[in-house]
Amino acid sequence: MSEPDAPEPAAPARRGRPPKARKAASGDTRESILDAAEDLFSKHGFYGVTIREVAREAGVDTALVHYYFQAKRGLFDAVFLRRAAVWNNERVEAINRYARAAGDDMTLEGLFEAFLRPPFQWSLKGGPGWKHYAALVAQTNANPAFGGETMARYFDPAIRRLIELIKQIMPHADDVDLYWAYHNLSGALTLTLGETGRLDRLSNGLCKSGDLETAGDYLVRFAAAGFRAVCSTTTDKG
Repeated sequence: MSEPDAPEPAAPARRGRPPKARKAASGDTRESILDAAEDLFSKHGFYGVTIREVAREAGVDTALVHYYFQAKRGLFDAVFLRRAAVWNNERVEAINRYARAAGDDMTLEGLFEAFLRPPFQWSLKGGPGWKHYAALVAQTNANPAFGGETMARYFDPAIRRLIELIKQIMPHADDVDLYWAYHNLSGALTLTLGETGRLDRLSNGLCKSGDLETAGDYLVRFAAAGFRAVCSTTTDKG
């Protein structure tokens, strides 16, 4: 009887992480850097944070931050974009859904409820990262150096869709009035989402800036009344 064939030698095991694991780890590292940067930017602003501080907060070498984002502005833009798409896509979907359902019966209150509720809900239920992001948006909206350009790049498409629908409710409103009215709403919205505590102190604790459910209800009413006052005509439907 012939002897059985000897088993082929096993291939040497590869050293290091499998490719998928390496990719996952890379993604985790990038997200950790973004989380750390978002937290720091929201508290200290763009100019008050260094790449070294972000790296230390994320627990990585500064070279990794430069590898993923090149410079601090690239890191800031990546932080800003990450949640802007979620926030604005939901707002546009919400107002489009409301417009289809309401048809000719659209009101300013209904439209603003649809538009404003997503950012409030994310800040309420999305965890610390969304709180940091809301504070960062509030800072950026008031930044004279690059705030206007940054907000326009990431937020204007959603806002333009909102104004299109407002025009259906207020067809005789002048464009200049609509844009000034939105400017005032934008400031109120970002200040409210920033939860600075200013309202708490001003009201001696009667109002709580962290009570975003109540804040959202007030802002819907404030926005509708403000647009009517600024864009008032005798033929408006809302």
